[in-house]
Amino acid sequence: MTAYPVTEEEAWRWLLAQRADPGCCPLPGPLAPAAHDLLELYGPIIEAESITVAQLGQSLDGRIATQSGHSQYVTGPEDIEHLHRLRALVDGVVVGAGTVVADDPRLTVRKAEGVHPVRVILDPDGRIRSSARVFQDGEVKTLVLHAEGHGPCDMPGHVECMEMPVDADGRFAPPELRDRLAAEHGLHRLLVEGGGRTVSRFLASDTLDRLHLTIAPMLIGSGRHGITLPEIDTLDQALRPPCRIFRLGGDTLYDLDLRSKP
Repeated sequence: MTAYPVTEEEAWRWLLAQRADPGCCPLPGPLAPAAHDLLELYGPIIEAESITVAQLGQSLDGRIATQSGHSQYVTGPEDIEHLHRLRALVDGVVVGAGTVVADDPRLTVRKAEGVHPVRVILDPDGRIRSSARVFQDGEVKTLVLHAEGHGPCDMPGHVECMEMPVDADGRFAPPELRDRLAAEHGLHRLLVEGGGRTVSRFLASDTLDRLHLTIAPMLIGSGRHGITLPEIDTLDQALRPPCRIFRLGGDTLYDLDLRSKP
């Protein structure tokens, strides 16, 4: 008798169990195709003791938003669920001040089963007002990083403020940020969620292990770019990491393995 195939929902609950207690339980039975794809996509995150993964959704012409910052929604509902699943599998989700100002996100897990990650807000200049939605839920741990000497922490009492040195551009160095979040807050699995400039800084500094780039069949023609890196002269200087491809409804997800790049 053939065992009942493991469904996508059962595979997801198994991943959550492994996140909480690695090696806790075997995965019973054969996998349904959707369950197999789910484990293939998220397995590398669960298997790593520490990992920094970034996620962006963009149009065919590499835009993540219009020039005014409107981005809801470039990609479809399957990619939104994917983003929430990523949040559920990491210890902390990192976003820049521009993303909070433009999108006013909550950065919680709502479209998938799982626990909320620690929210890490990069705000060196103190741009974000305390009324932002990300600061209103006191049940979710939230860290705000300011530049050294920025001044008092003008945030709700449940929000923890940290000071870090900045570089000549007034921004945090991604390797130092990653290491400090791990050492001082136990955040070993990080999701860098946005925006494009923050993800690009992590990529340019070789601080990302994986990049999940979802492409929607849309042409915006103008607006804000996703990935922007320092100029190169020849294409042999371009990044060509190993890549896996997954379908998310009408969108296409590219999972770039930046630690195995040639």
